[in-house]
Amino acid sequence: MRRQWWIAQALTCSVLAGASAVAGTVPAWAEAQGGVPAARSQTFAQDSDAAALMIAEAAENARKEVRHYATTHPFAEVRISAWNALRSEDPEAIANWLAPDGGYDFASNRGRTIRSRNKAFIERVVRTHPKSYSPEVRAAAEKALKGTPDQQAAFVRTGYAEAQKRDRARRDADAQDKQKVAAAEREFVRDLAEHAPGEHVRTAAEWALRSGATDDDIAEFYGYGWMSGAALDLEGYRSRIADAETRRHYKLTHLIQVAMAAEEAVKGAADTAKARAEAEQAWRDVAEHADAAHKAWLAEQAAAETQAENWRVVAERAKNSTADTWKNIAEPAETNREAWAKELADAAESTAFWQKMFDRAKEGEIRVKG
Repeated sequence: MRRQWWIAQALTCSVLAGASAVAGTVPAWAEAQGGVPAARSQTFAQDSDAAALMIAEAAENARKEVRHYATTHPFAEVRISAWNALRSEDPEAIANWLAPDGGYDFASNRGRTIRSRNKAFIERVVRTHPKSYSPEVRAAAEKALKGTPDQQAAFVRTGYAEAQKRDRARRDADAQDKQKVAAAEREFVRDLAEHAPGEHVRTAAEWALRSGATDDDIAEFYGYGWMSGAALDLEGYRSRIADAETRRHYKLTHLIQVAMAAEEAVKGAADTAKARAEAEQAWRDVAEHADAAHKAWLAEQAAAETQAENWRVVAERAKNSTADTWKNIAEPAETNREAWAKELADAAESTAFWQKMFDRAKEGEIRVKG
């Protein structure tokens, strides 16, 4: 096996598996912050070894992404599967998990089954319906969450709506709990229906303003509808990113390996010019892939920034408002701001990573020109 190919494979397996050694030794950069050496050791002294370093960086970032999914993905099945891949001693565990029809796809598909969706809905209800406003819904959801799949399905089919009716009846019977919706609060919902950055928040606002809707519908939007829509928007963002990024990382590793093999083939090639052209094109393919990913992440970064700023404004307004309709929003709004701020920071890191991969690929393209 050619030397460069072996180095690439060894580094990939080491980083993906979380191992601490390549060829029985512990590289100095393995325990350093970021995992990548500031200066190459003698192992990477040759220009051709830069490609091996690149694939090590890609593998390290892939492992980081899997760890991110293990803590933030909306589907419990994906979170558990990601942790299992991270803990595996199989050097190919992360690569196989990211591969098409691999661990991520299998877990993601399981998460989309009716049973899993029912449970996810109930978990979302628990997170977004405060006891102070929806005690009947919250209690019924918490009970269903501990129940059997059939009991959870029953809650989704009828239990949730029945608990909502009980909460509404309680609010109607309690004059002190009857919220009056000022024109300003209604107008704010109207603005959200048109301009909220999240699709599900806009839909929830539109429902609260539908023909025949009353002040109770507006109050319920502030009470739980807003946060339910916001939770769906955050989950949708995370799912979309995970679906796309698993594909990008898998393809990146493949393209780098192809480029490395093409670069190695230049040595001793009968037709050097042709071999160089093929190697140059292979590195160009890596660059194009990285550039597309970089641009996609710039868009995701902008989306996360818009959401983070939106929830900062909402949290500030809720904190300073004396209206009863806003009292249930302050705490979850701040939680949402923090969540989107974290997504923004992660998006910035991913943007920088793909820019680095683009730069590395362009270096390879220049290198093989000779």
